[in-house]
Amino acid sequence: MSSELPDEFVGGFEAKVATAMKGMHIPGMSVAIVRDGGIVYARGFGARNLEKNLPATPDTLYGICSCTKSFTALAIMQLFEQGKLDVQDPVGKHLPFKLGSKENPIRIHHLLSMSSGIPNLGLAEVLLGRAFGVEEKWVPASSFDDLMLHVNSAKGEIAAEPGVRYFYFNTGFTLLGEIVARVSKKPYEQYIGEGILKPLKMNRSTFLEEEFEKDLDIMTAYRTQEEAGEAKAVPTRHPFDKFIYATGGLLGSVRELTNYLLANINGGIFQDTRILDASLMEEMHKVQLEVEAFRDTFGDYGKIGYGYGWFVADDFLGHRIVMHGGSTGVSSAQLMFIPDLKIGIAAAANAGQAPMPVLTGALMALMGKDPEKEIPDFEIEKKLGMLAGEYETYRGVNKVSVKKKGSLLYVESEMWGTKTSYPLIPETDKIEDYKFHTISGPGKKALVEFVIDPSGKIDLYMDRNRFHKIR
Repeated sequence: MSSELPDEFVGGFEAKVATAMKGMHIPGMSVAIVRDGGIVYARGFGARNLEKNLPATPDTLYGICSCTKSFTALAIMQLFEQGKLDVQDPVGKHLPFKLGSKENPIRIHHLLSMSSGIPNLGLAEVLLGRAFGVEEKWVPASSFDDLMLHVNSAKGEIAAEPGVRYFYFNTGFTLLGEIVARVSKKPYEQYIGEGILKPLKMNRSTFLEEEFEKDLDIMTAYRTQEEAGEAKAVPTRHPFDKFIYATGGLLGSVRELTNYLLANINGGIFQDTRILDASLMEEMHKVQLEVEAFRDTFGDYGKIGYGYGWFVADDFLGHRIVMHGGSTGVSSAQLMFIPDLKIGIAAAANAGQAPMPVLTGALMALMGKDPEKEIPDFEIEKKLGMLAGEYETYRGVNKVSVKKKGSLLYVESEMWGTKTSYPLIPETDKIEDYKFHTISGPGKKALVEFVIDPSGKIDLYMDRNRFHKIR
């Protein structure tokens, strides 16, 4: 572990990471933080390989999943800068793409900004299911011709005119990767390697299985499954497929990803090398399509939406934040940076999801803010943890367990040999009054209420019963 940050920050951050890893069943995770042009913190947590108990390090290679989309977008913008394409080109100019109309075509710009009007067509699910050997969807997806058949047959699926509605469209970035290959006359992974990774000194980052496997510091990918009510980490393989490359196939370390963050923060420059004109980098970091639904996921941070391969919020405590996360279900990553403050964070894990609130909180702390006050998730997590436990009625006649699973509470009980489990849905966003409800029938809700007395004792009221928390 290396750090140039205050001990108070490091201690608080690392405690939150450890708590999140336990709650989210993450075997191994690595984090690196940049500020003012350099790395100020880098550390691995847990195991990159559980069986051998090998530690995660800042140099462990992880699948960075959909964070790859910003690399694909950057490649498109480089080719735009070189005059080899225009972001306003119809997609059909470069590919045998048949969706959309001649009068209002779907353009490269629309694929970059997730504004094509095309909803998810399921190709990623087909490929990931095939890679993991968990479920075959029987959709032809083994050649580029298969891909275009799948896409072009979906004319009836278009849900909006281009530029109007946001749909997270993985296949759009697969198409962008093919455009990069055709315009540059190089395989996509070769272009990214030569045009982005090499100038950024990301020498170990790769798309290729053979290069990944020969590296000495790599993750083992894990999927989480429940057995007898307990979470178990099951080792599996990282998905390698040419049609995943451009949408989510890059593998890298958080240390190397800091070079990428610095290039984005510095207007396209890393050390003495420029990879993109500053004005074009700025275009990538600008909201191209506002998406109100993002407020539920990221927070209420002013104008918020999708840029070119990045999520963007214009008022993150007074500053613009640029970010992207990704997950294949067996690896995950998160990139976040604030350009004008020159701070950023890269994190990756060998499980389904990196803990975004913890990472967002770290940026807030670097800004001099208290994440406990600024991020509702932390207070909500405390409340949920406090309510979880064992409850019983008068003289222990009836008993229930309240268990926290993910971001929800579940009530579990057993009566006369019959076990039941159902979620508690909060009545308010921040659980201010500790009131929840369950679904008691079609269109019917049943109120569930926790009451905390001044001494800290907790009672649970459900239907006719008053339960007392006993542990």
